Amino acid sequence: MELIKKYFPNLNETQLSRFEQLGPLYQDWNQKINLISRKDIEFIYDHHILHSLAISGVLTFLPGAEVLDIGTGGGFPGIPLAILFPETRFTLIDGTGKKIMVVQEIANALQLENVTAQQIRAEELKGQNFDFVVSRAVAELPLLAAWSIRLIKNKQQHAIPNGLIALKGGNVKQEIKTLPRGSYAELHPLSEFFKEPYYEEKYAVYVQA
Repeated sequence: MELIKKYFPNLNETQLSRFEQLGPLYQDWNQKINLISRKDIEFIYDHHILHSLAISGVLTFLPGAEVLDIGTGGGFPGIPLAILFPETRFTLIDGTGKKIMVVQEIANALQLENVTAQQIRAEELKGQNFDFVVSRAVAELPLLAAWSIRLIKNKQQHAIPNGLIALKGGNVKQEIKTLPRGSYAELHPLSEFFKEPYYEEKYAVYVQA
């Protein structure tokens, strides 16, 4: 929790309270449903919540914006972002019903009225459009882009054009090379935002729709 306060010193009391509740909620649910590896759950703030918030280093979501979290798992990055941007609407989707149930329970416990959880795969989603799609450790960029771009609104209102923001590790530059010809992508090293060693080989990748 100290890391959250360190990097986000302007949180209001409601946001601080929700972040403080978030770690214990995940630790409790993780004993019932394995969302995070048992040895990693003790690093819930350092490796999961703060990591999710790295997307805010790329873009500040505006009030009224609609954001889709593809393959949210237990709610990352969507739940931490929904706390940080309470006036932005987040739709969190995953193909696994048990994980979506946990997401809904955590959103209810925190009274996050800007979160909708849905059990559906990204490729099955129809009839909804979003300003941005976000994801964390779900699939390689070409596949994420194929799922995402068709769901992006044409109307622009943010500092950068609508698109996909994916949290990635590994050989990201190679993944960017395999995007369809003509794609525009930007690579943001998370070490520019957070100084902890964990973030040295982690990135946020923006792909314009």
